[in-house]
Amino acid sequence: MASAQSFRDQLRTLTKCVCDGARMMVGQGDYGAYAEHIRRTHPDREPMTETEFFRNRENARFGVGNTSGFRCC
Repeated sequence: MASAQSFRDQLRTLTKCVCDGARMMVGQGDYGAYAEHIRRTHPDREPMTETEFFRNRENARFGVGNTSGFRCC
């Protein structure tokens, strides 16, 4: 039989997966994963702040800066 701690760990992992999936569905990636990726693969670049990252993902989602106009798909 699984321990209560094991169950809590599994529940925490499931909750994180569900939250990450929901964020991706609405165009919001995981800032922590982004920041870690930048630090690991682009050590010469400073990662965006969390606010900048959020704004960048929102702009990409809604086509801000897209010269051909708004595009939902």
